[in-house]
Amino acid sequence: MARVDQSEGSVGSPSGAGSAREPSESGDSGWIELVAPAKVNLVLDVGDRLESGFHRVSTILHALNLHDTVRMRRTVGFEGGGLSAIAEVRASNDVEVPAIAPADNLAARAVMSLARRLGRAEDERIEILIDKSIPVQAGLGGGSSDAAAALAGACALWDVDAGSRAVLDAACEVGSDVAFFLQGGCAAFSGKGDRFVRSLRPSKCPVVLVKPDRGVSTAAAYREFDKSSASAHHVHRRVLDRMESADDAVLLNNLAAASEALEPELAEVRRWLEVRCGEGRVLLCGSGSCTFALCEGFDEADAISIEARRRGWWSCATSLGSLKAAVVR
Repeated sequence: MARVDQSEGSVGSPSGAGSAREPSESGDSGWIELVAPAKVNLVLDVGDRLESGFHRVSTILHALNLHDTVRMRRTVGFEGGGLSAIAEVRASNDVEVPAIAPADNLAARAVMSLARRLGRAEDERIEILIDKSIPVQAGLGGGSSDAAAALAGACALWDVDAGSRAVLDAACEVGSDVAFFLQGGCAAFSGKGDRFVRSLRPSKCPVVLVKPDRGVSTAAAYREFDKSSASAHHVHRRVLDRMESADDAVLLNNLAAASEALEPELAEVRRWLEVRCGEGRVLLCGSGSCTFALCEGFDEADAISIEARRRGWWSCATSLGSLKAAVVR
């Protein structure tokens, strides 16, 4: 197969140069399919800024049953061209897709990071197709989850142990949440949010997600946080150490005020959800711009989601779950 120039072609354009080819209905040889779940932070306790520029973070992440679908395969590359990876992203469920070059997508970068650690330089191309159901700039970790799925897929294609140190190091290089998606379910992390602490018993609680049109830059949210008087909740951390189940979590996000200051509509969404689900059951997802609410049942989550969409917001009814980035077929 001729090598395709990865510097050209637009994301979401199957006919563009550099785009991966879609599996046929009969199933092209070599394609594998993976699930890449979204996440919420039940707890996001941001601490001091480190010398590296990152912040010390104590967090509890929980997977959602909302997920992207990722397909991958190996193809023969141009002789002498070495190994390459490209990712094409397609929208579904009214989710917008940003214009990112196929080789610059986080999933493709994760594969290349792993290849370098494995010393793999064969003349081959890894093609990645991502059907996007998780909105971007939402705090739901969609890009990181896609990257974790790409790592799991590369391991399957290359017959590599997905639990190896090389995989974890590649995950931590491309994003702080990527390591969680390899773990899945519900887990506590520390450090920059990439150091696994322990697993917690996952919940199955119904959830409604609501997101206004405008996103929030994570970097901007942290800059605003640094200017504020927000502080780490050390007492809360001692409570976290004793938690065994996600259902025991007391929702906390001390980054939320900074994000709301940057985008006041987030406060409007929060208050709107609190009226319907109650205070203490509503929280911003990471730095935003999606907010989630824990619901009493799926009927309630569906009804709130429908009402939110009528107001012009993106919304989805789903649930907490045990998913992780993994091959499904």
